Amino acid sequence: MTYLIYIAASLAEIGGCFSFWAWWRLDKSALWLLPGLVSLALFAFLLSLVDTNAAGRAYAAYGGIYIAVSLGWLRLVEGVRPDRWDLAGAALCIVGASVILLAPRGA
Repeated sequence: MTYLIYIAASLAEIGGCFSFWAWWRLDKSALWLLPGLVSLALFAFLLSLVDTNAAGRAYAAYGGIYIAVSLGWLRLVEGVRPDRWDLAGAALCIVGASVILLAPRGA
């Protein structure tokens, strides 16, 4: 369930940030900022749902998943195919995130 929350949070964050990118860099209407702000608020809410005792640990693990989802965005939304180095880096990040998430911890 945690990975699904992270994926949803990633999509919300990327979508929110992309709305600012579109407004600023792609000369889209300022109206793009409104759904972007809602999306960023959704991102923050979703990240708070992760079952962990420390926010910093939730954020650290999220970073690895965010990188992989960002490459999916790159491919599906921007039409740019990630290269083997992108994919290798994302795989390393997912392994790192999984170590943080799944490591046995004492109480």
